[in-house]
Amino acid sequence: MKLAAPDREGGTGHYRFGDIVVDAPAHTLVRAGALQQIEPKTFAVLLALLRRPGELLERDELLDLVWGHRHVTPGVLTRAIAQLRHALDDDSHHPRYIQTQHAMGYRFIGVLETGDDPADVAAEPATGREARPLPASPAPGPAQARDLEQEAQPAQALEHEPAGALDAMPEEGALAAAPGDESAPAAGPSPSASPRRRRRTRAWLAMAVVLVLALAAAWWLQGRAPAIPRPAEASIAVLPFTTLSNNHGDRYFAEGLAVEMHAALAGVPGIKVAARAAPGAIAGDEAPDVRALGRKLGVATVLDASIRREGKRVRVNARLSDTHTGYTLWTHSYDRELSDVFDVQSEIADEVVRALLGVIPGQSGTLARRLAPTRNIAAYDAYLKGLDRLQARGEADHLASAVGYFNQALSADSGFARAQAGICRAEIGNFESAREADAYARALEACQRAAQMDPGLHELSLAFGDLYRVRGESAKAIEQYTRALEDPAFAADANIGIANVHGANGRTELALEYLHRALSLRPGDGETWRGIGYLQYADGNIDGAIEAYRKATQLQPREVKAWSGLGGMYLAAGRKDEAVEAFRHALLIAPSYGVLSNLGTIQYEAGHYAEAARMYRQAADLRPEDYRGWGNLGDALVAQGGNDDEAQAMYRRAVELAQPYVDIKSDDAQALASSAWYLANLGQADAARELLMRAEALGTERGEVSLWAAQALARLGDIDQARRRLDTARKEGVDPGRIRASPILRGLADTPLAAGRAEARRH
Repeated sequence: MKLAAPDREGGTGHYRFGDIVVDAPAHTLVRAGALQQIEPKTFAVLLALLRRPGELLERDELLDLVWGHRHVTPGVLTRAIAQLRHALDDDSHHPRYIQTQHAMGYRFIGVLETGDDPADVAAEPATGREARPLPASPAPGPAQARDLEQEAQPAQALEHEPAGALDAMPEEGALAAAPGDESAPAAGPSPSASPRRRRRTRAWLAMAVVLVLALAAAWWLQGRAPAIPRPAEASIAVLPFTTLSNNHGDRYFAEGLAVEMHAALAGVPGIKVAARAAPGAIAGDEAPDVRALGRKLGVATVLDASIRREGKRVRVNARLSDTHTGYTLWTHSYDRELSDVFDVQSEIADEVVRALLGVIPGQSGTLARRLAPTRNIAAYDAYLKGLDRLQARGEADHLASAVGYFNQALSADSGFARAQAGICRAEIGNFESAREADAYARALEACQRAAQMDPGLHELSLAFGDLYRVRGESAKAIEQYTRALEDPAFAADANIGIANVHGANGRTELALEYLHRALSLRPGDGETWRGIGYLQYADGNIDGAIEAYRKATQLQPREVKAWSGLGGMYLAAGRKDEAVEAFRHALLIAPSYGVLSNLGTIQYEAGHYAEAARMYRQAADLRPEDYRGWGNLGDALVAQGGNDDEAQAMYRRAVELAQPYVDIKSDDAQALASSAWYLANLGQADAARELLMRAEALGTERGEVSLWAAQALARLGDIDQARRRLDTARKEGVDPGRIRASPILRGLADTPLAAGRAEARRH
């Protein structure tokens, strides 16, 4: 065994103050005879403070000393201090041991005792009680249970002690035989041993006792909860709140409160909030397996609540659980007037913040403002209905319904800036998902109105960033997203926005870096994994794309877009059976434009053109403002034969819808290339070539653009150029089956040049 090194100030690494005994070599903290469980980093913070009593240690200095200031936020220190206060039974408002100097740092203000040997004190009996973890108080922090893997190996604490260890062995006789080991030779001091040596012996005996107690406590804890990796940061997942009301139509009210709570907690510096879980996405909503959720989402705690609204009263039962142990940290019921729902939300949020970080001056007021965007209950009710439709992220009718509810909220409260911002977000969704050009103008108008109502609304920076991004104004978009980064509530979305800008400009590696930053801020986000998957696909990494979409389906098992995207990736890889299975899974959740379009494509590639046309028509009916559905239908009708006039009508409709879209979204290479194909079918050669030049000049999505270009050029009779584009498409990894499925491209590579031109003219 190695001797513990002397403390920085020349001591032995043992400290006593009040009823507290800290043994640095043994890595233990005992209060009133009971062993306290704290994490290793928290213990290191305590040692740093004890070694410089009365001295202010600035936050950055502590972060450097304990964490090396690498990839951590100040919130981890705040959380460590909160855990220390709990272990020391110290009140942050009236501290006895640790004083906070706001915005600067912390100092130890307790009185260290020097008269007694701390080892003798540590060996005192625990007043008839076994040394065991302190029972949870009504609102302990989530980090109260230590990493059991480390606790099970207390001997390692000696080697990891910041002060180091001396190589010298203790003097002869300083070690005693283990208690109860009758076969071991006695190693106690001889009768002639000096008092100093006897004193050192007692110290080592005391240390051995403490180590045994620590091992016993670790063994006891391991029997209670399995040793699993534990997130280091203060982190939480907000589950969808459930309704207990007799009227199940109140679901939107409960889930809307959860959405608002999620956004409010995400705005607290130092707290990492997992991606919002979709309603019904978590099995066993009434009794979730919080430990499994902790592993899945990478968080330390889970907040869930049930809501019962009856008449003018609301009852809320909220619970915060520790994902490491599965135990409830605190639970509380609130029975209030409905008009007090804002205060209830604020109180719950305050409890969560206190449990995770301790008391942060001024934070309560900030949370209250976030959770009370209006004091008008009718306006808030309509706003929550709008959020419900917006969060569904389904077809166009959902977004239109969201706009309607947000307008109702504005009718009740004309200054409700968040409702106006909701209209902006819904219209941006319309533009991006349905390619509806008019939606862009409506989004811009709504954002400008919201900015007039509340110029400081950070979510508007995100919205304006999206508006600039879809216009291809990359520098302005990044400027707006960078502003949004200032608010922790929107930092993850801002990183996603910046990633989208870089991805649209072909900077895939940089885009992926920003998406992974978003995941570090908002773990368990299936939508971000879908973004990663799409970038991998656009970069030609189909295997990576499939893996990312699989991850998205695990995190969002009831998200249509996750399954639809996975099916699309299987389709791109030529794994059609798996693609069909994924698409059918999506259809079991809800009918979807994307799923029906992809199933139509599978039928088209199999030569079942009538069935393909039927599915394409269903898809176009679901989203009539999307030009792609009508273009697909035109392709199926042409391939089917005998529908030339109707096919021409479909292509004209596709061009009419696509033109205003590409005027706004000028950096969408696929939109430009597919529009060129429609124009080629309408005989507009010059316009088609001009769009192809623009699409290819962007340098993005080269495989898809080349495939569209090959078809358009073949239709125009330029067989040499069509073949060149086919070669590029193959090199970029386009599935050969897709090439064979196109009637105009089928066999093009094997067709002699003159015959190819004649064949093209016949089409």
